Amino acid sequence: MGKFDFNDGNGHVPAHRHPYGGGWVAVTATVEATAYLARTAMVYGEAMVSGKAQVCDDAMVSGNAEVFGKAQVYGRAMVYGDAMVSGKAQVSGDAMVSGKSQIYGDAMVSGKSQIYGDAMVSGKAQVSGRARVFGDARVSDSAMVCDDTLVSGNAEVFGKARVSGKAQVYGDARVPGKAQVYGDARVFGDAKVSDSAMVCDDTLVSGNAEVFGKARVSGKAQVCDDAMVSGKAQVYGRARVFGDAKVSGKAQVYGKAQVYGDAMVFGDAEVYGNAEVCEDTLVSGHADVYGDNKNEEGLKNGD
Repeated sequence: MGKFDFNDGNGHVPAHRHPYGGGWVAVTATVEATAYLARTAMVYGEAMVSGKAQVCDDAMVSGNAEVFGKAQVYGRAMVYGDAMVSGKAQVSGDAMVSGKSQIYGDAMVSGKSQIYGDAMVSGKAQVSGRARVFGDARVSDSAMVCDDTLVSGNAEVFGKARVSGKAQVYGDARVPGKAQVYGDARVFGDAKVSDSAMVCDDTLVSGNAEVFGKARVSGKAQVCDDAMVSGKAQVYGRARVFGDAKVSGKAQVYGKAQVYGDAMVFGDAEVYGNAEVCEDTLVSGHADVYGDNKNEEGLKNGD
């Protein structure tokens, strides 16, 4: 038994070299004989590494953290607090996993990403870049969260969804399917972006709003309240769709146009400029509504 300074503020403490790999293990920590601990890796505090887990390179496991199963922690990654890494999960690069977070299944956490709070990353999900996943957020299945993104609160990203750029998904928002949220987009509240929908640039999708199908929301557009954008519809520019409004088909809403109330815009219709479509108005076919028009009731059909 020797002593080693783990640079955690406790100075030199009783420790030993692990027989399988030669890494340092504090006397207060546990590394099972079946687990691999590289010579430059460290396990200290009351951490536990068990099963066929591997801690390689300059990685550190500390606090009350647990790494087990066939999990791998390598690079300069850190797992600490009450975090758990299990299954065949991998934590690498400069990633940090802390709090009561859990990484399991075949999940991969890499780069300079941070997982903390009660967050979970599972399945074949990947979190990379400088992404942060925290709170009670969940990233699962084959979802990808990367770059400088933030997923927090009770938000869920799953399926084959991708969140990238500087996008934020938080609150109780959900992003499943093959949906993409990127740029500086924000999806929050109880909003849902699903199927193959795309939300990008500086857009906001909030409240109970839904964007689905192959719809696209871009620019500085906003979709909020109980509004729905679906099909191959596009909302862009500084347009707003809110209330119980619905935009579907191949319709386009752009410029500074507003669609709200119980209004519906569908087919190949276009609403643009400073136009407002509201109340129970239906705009369909190839109709165009533009300029400073305000349409409060009735049917506008371009066919």
